[in-house]
Amino acid sequence: MLIRTTIRLGSYAVLTLIMLNACSVQSYQAKPINTAEISAKIESKNPDSPAFGEYLHQEGYNKQPFPIQRWGVDELAYCALFFHPNLEVARAKWRAAQVNEQAATEKAMPSLNSQIAHSNNANQDISPYALGLSIDMPIETANKRNLRIENAQHLSHIAQLEIAQTAWQLRHLAVQSLINTQFNQQLIQLLTQELTLKTQIVAMQQKRVSLGMSSNIELSHAKLQEQVTRADLQAANQQQTVLLSELANHLGLPLPTVTRMSLQSYDDYLNPISAQLSLENTHSAALLNRLDIRIALIQYATAETKLKLEIARQYPDITISPAYAYEFGNHVWSLGLSGLLTLLNKNKVAIAEATQLREVEAAQFEALQQSVIAEVLTNHAKLTEAQQNFSQQQSLNAQQAANTQRIEKKLAAGEIDKLEFSFAKLEQIAAEKNLALAKFQRNSAAHQLENALQKPLATAREKSEP
Repeated sequence: MLIRTTIRLGSYAVLTLIMLNACSVQSYQAKPINTAEISAKIESKNPDSPAFGEYLHQEGYNKQPFPIQRWGVDELAYCALFFHPNLEVARAKWRAAQVNEQAATEKAMPSLNSQIAHSNNANQDISPYALGLSIDMPIETANKRNLRIENAQHLSHIAQLEIAQTAWQLRHLAVQSLINTQFNQQLIQLLTQELTLKTQIVAMQQKRVSLGMSSNIELSHAKLQEQVTRADLQAANQQQTVLLSELANHLGLPLPTVTRMSLQSYDDYLNPISAQLSLENTHSAALLNRLDIRIALIQYATAETKLKLEIARQYPDITISPAYAYEFGNHVWSLGLSGLLTLLNKNKVAIAEATQLREVEAAQFEALQQSVIAEVLTNHAKLTEAQQNFSQQQSLNAQQAANTQRIEKKLAAGEIDKLEFSFAKLEQIAAEKNLALAKFQRNSAAHQLENALQKPLATAREKSEP
């Protein structure tokens, strides 16, 4: 009778444990990816939507009334942060790291073991049944749980900084596309004017040949120059579509939507700043603000935590196992104690590996810091050179404009003919093309320095001023 009662109680205990555990079990829910729905979502993105307006309000944007009419650096940056899916990918990784951080806080759960046996050698004095119940209660030693939590917190912090790094990269790509697009658009305008002039020159040369005032060689040369300009204009028009597609990709918007957007000149962003930054302050701004440096510091801290955890694993975890057994008529109580025999090898290999990994992280951080300093030096020098070249081209363009005005007065006075004046205007357009190229190089250099600092130039300049 006692045997059956014991078996029954043990069975009830096991069944009760299973039922309690089943109450908290979550069921699997399928979530298939609907590609058609995602495509429709991408095509429906609209910077005039109320959702984007609410986002701008939450971010404190108040430069222009909504919907935005002129898209400058700040507006394009907000657009990329709201619409581009890469930022949501970074956020999803951070949420996963947060879950891992919570999982690291959980303690090892006890486990229940049971067994039942029947013997065919029983008699009236020996029961044929045997029943065993035991509970294994693990106990972590040497602060391992807190070290796991510390490691998970470091990884979560890295994932959080990677959100900011993704956001900055989206801003960088959008602004660079803006600079490229505007330079190409200005080039199209100048090439259009140049093609018009060269077409007029070809017509004048043909008339001169028919009157015997010019040779066919001069006419052929004029036609050749016209064909070169026409090809350059066609290539620039095709390139404009490519550049707008790149801008749309960096903003996370459909191409037709970006084509309708009125882009503000990058000069409106750069000119108030004047990009005059001291070299010393750009160094400090980069070393303090670069997200990859901050991530590298946390990666080094993660390596240190891993080393501390491997050192802690020299000390074995303990499992306490109280148990009851009914063995063929005898009641047996026991208390077990178990642990891995890590004291024999002291976890030497894992500790050595973790030590070397820490040394790797230290070396990588030093290399990264040197690379950042070199990048800032290089981009600062490029910006200084580009500014000087831009100033020179401004002077040359002003001189050429004055020369064109003098020649125009001569044309009005009848001292020269229209063909000579057309060549003077071609020289003016060539000077304007050189100035546009110099301005593009200056803008690109300023933006590359801003990217090296990973900080808007306006903020960096405020730090450098006394």
